[in-house]
Amino acid sequence: MKALLQRVSKASVSVAGEEVGRIGHGLVVFLGVADGDTEKDAQYLMQKIINLRIFADSEQKFNLSALDVRGELLLVSQFTLLADARKGRRPSFESAARPEKAETLFNYAVGLAGDSGLKVATGRFQQHMQVEIYNDGPVTIMLDSREKFGAL
Repeated sequence: MKALLQRVSKASVSVAGEEVGRIGHGLVVFLGVADGDTEKDAQYLMQKIINLRIFADSEQKFNLSALDVRGELLLVSQFTLLADARKGRRPSFESAARPEKAETLFNYAVGLAGDSGLKVATGRFQQHMQVEIYNDGPVTIMLDSREKFGAL
């Protein structure tokens, strides 16, 4: 499972012109589910995401997590994080989970995020979405659950 995090001052997601999710200060999390991912991958990533110290303290050092600053989370399913563009000019998405499994794990991850006590908003699974992001910093970080025992 891959997650691309962006620290934001605010963000929203719309489907067909209708706003379906909005957050203030916090994190936008684009989440891609790979074939073979399990609930353990979602658990690892969500714990990492909510506890990752990427918010500045009073000395402007990255010492605070989303939990510490009561940040909000906007989770958006994005299978394109699993793109393999090493060959040719068209990316392959063979490593992405089938939609049914991906949706189940995505929803599980959303539930875990909600269990943290933080405000959580989402996009709509398998829909064309417009995401408006006010990147704060900018701070953008990629996480991969399959690299949990290596250097992130």
